[in-house]
Amino acid sequence: MTTGVRRRMGVEERRQQLIGVALDLFSRRSPDEVSIDEIASAAGISRPLVYHYFPGKLSLYEAALQRASDDLAARFVEPHEGPLGARLLRVMGRYFDFVDEHGPGFSALMRGGPAVGSSTTNALVDSVRQAAYVQILSHLGVTDPPARLELVVRSWISLAESTALIWLDGRRIPRAELETQLVHDFAALTAVSAAYDEEMGALLRRVIEDEPADGPFGDLVGRLIGLAG
Repeated sequence: MTTGVRRRMGVEERRQQLIGVALDLFSRRSPDEVSIDEIASAAGISRPLVYHYFPGKLSLYEAALQRASDDLAARFVEPHEGPLGARLLRVMGRYFDFVDEHGPGFSALMRGGPAVGSSTTNALVDSVRQAAYVQILSHLGVTDPPARLELVVRSWISLAESTALIWLDGRRIPRAELETQLVHDFAALTAVSAAYDEEMGALLRRVIEDEPADGPFGDLVGRLIGLAG
């Protein structure tokens, strides 16, 4: 007869375990509502041992949110293959996968609060926005964006955040519809800007050239024509 022996984790392994446990709890409740005692219990260790690996509650939350922000930023990475509309639709699918999986934590991170309102966590949110911005510009083939294009892309990223937060409050609109709508929103913002600026007009024409009639952008055009009729 043999007796099982619990393997002792190394420092980094234990830190990563605690971060994972915290993220799992954040996926169900706001970080402000999760205590160190709950994290310790879920990890199978004592409260003092949590403080051995993290000096305080905020430092653990910041580490967990760092991992979450890295994950969220990675959702915007997409191969430069195929029409832009289809690429953006895939990006929105992964973005809402994250929102769906980490609803309370996502909401708390974006809206701020005592546990996530430090300069570090604010910087994490900004880093996700910047990563998304850089990715979208790369798909447009632009390295030095004009002011109107920067306005369009950053406005669209803010719109995606706001849409996700509103959706989490009751999920009253089918998720797939919102993902498509956000791709349509990007096209609409670009088109409105193009109406005022020739450089934006040239960019929009270049994008549309590669769009199939049955893609997200073509679908938007069909819907608008239907409204006009």
